[in-house]
Amino acid sequence: MNYKTLGSSGLQISEASFGCMSLGMDDADNARIIHRAVALGINFFDTADLYEKGFNESSVGKAFKGKRKDVILATKVGNQWRPDGSGWDWNPRKAYILACVEKSLQRLQTDYIDLYQLHGGTIDDPIDEAIEAFELLQQQGKIRYYGISSIRPNVIREYARRSRIVSVMMQYSLLDRRPEMSCLPILEQHNIGVLARGSLAKGLLAGKPAVDYLHLTKKEVEHAQEAIAEVSGTHRSPAQSALKYVQMHPAVTSTVAGLRTVQQLEDAAADAPRFNEAEYEMLTASVPVREYDQHV
Repeated sequence: MNYKTLGSSGLQISEASFGCMSLGMDDADNARIIHRAVALGINFFDTADLYEKGFNESSVGKAFKGKRKDVILATKVGNQWRPDGSGWDWNPRKAYILACVEKSLQRLQTDYIDLYQLHGGTIDDPIDEAIEAFELLQQQGKIRYYGISSIRPNVIREYARRSRIVSVMMQYSLLDRRPEMSCLPILEQHNIGVLARGSLAKGLLAGKPAVDYLHLTKKEVEHAQEAIAEVSGTHRSPAQSALKYVQMHPAVTSTVAGLRTVQQLEDAAADAPRFNEAEYEMLTASVPVREYDQHV
């Protein structure tokens, strides 16, 4: 397993990391796959207070009881469940963030969170107020670093300019190269690490039949799948190739994959060879690059 420094932080995280949203509702099953991930060299685990109304954090906390120092834990805040459980509303206010961190610490059974992330955001948010909350938590030692989870270029630019975020989690894959146009250059410039999610494009790059995806037609998706198959050969699985494509970009620190089975986990964590220049160029030529058409 390769490890990279996350932005300007002191965190050394695995190039492949574990998106805990994929975990189920059984603590024992969750612990088994999490412990296997650690054994394979994965040390970065990402959850959120939103997932299963806190159960996900609690299950992760139980799995790492007695093993806290072996891993880097990330969680997220900002989505507030309604009292009737019918859904959630966006709340980036300072008071809400400060209240939520206490509950996340309890559920995760830890005294500190390595990376605390704002779970979304809009340009109309009280951004300075949110930043104040994260800065205060950092001063108090309750979090080590903070970041955001967003695909909105206008929001990313503001946090890059006004805060000390060390990371941005965003969707990035061969089938969604929009970040290459407006987000990744900014983040490289500010030494902010990218945590890439959705790199398998809902399984379309890991063997699922082609369908229309985002701005791409079914035919364009098929073309990308053919390119993945060609560069994979006998050296990599399609999923490994899809993850390696994203990991090749210098702005990307880690791919955060939702892993539901041990087989998927072992595939993602395997030491598959990186692409040579010709292979990488073949993949980049297989899919058109488009810009974001909203929140720019």
